[in-house]
Amino acid sequence: MGNENKESAALELDFSADERSAVIEIGDDEYKLILTTKATKEIAKRYGGLENLGAKLMNTKDFELALDEIVWLITLLANQSILIHNLRNKNEKKELLSEDEVELLTTPFELAEYKNAIMASMLKGTKRHIESETSKNAEVG
Repeated sequence: MGNENKESAALELDFSADERSAVIEIGDDEYKLILTTKATKEIAKRYGGLENLGAKLMNTKDFELALDEIVWLITLLANQSILIHNLRNKNEKKELLSEDEVELLTTPFELAEYKNAIMASMLKGTKRHIESETSKNAEVG
């Protein structure tokens, strides 16, 4: 593959990541939350699957535990974009975000707002493209 094809493929992959991400700001830096297969596997280990995640977050009566879960999710999803960057840019690696950094650089109010970004990234990561057929009852003429 020539350089031109490699650059084209990288742009296509970057666009794909943009299509399936939600952006949040932690401290002064922007992070893309991306639901990858790797992140899905980690969520499945922790919760038994994506379908159990929402129930776990909503049913948590312990405020500290709820915050811990949101911080874990934000860290996991934000690190996916860093891992993708590091995979593509072996000479310009970025450090992964830690849960401690997320806790220190955010407020509980921001974490509540980030829940929407978490859900958006998950919806984008699991969306399916469905093509509808032309209805047989469509008007002709």
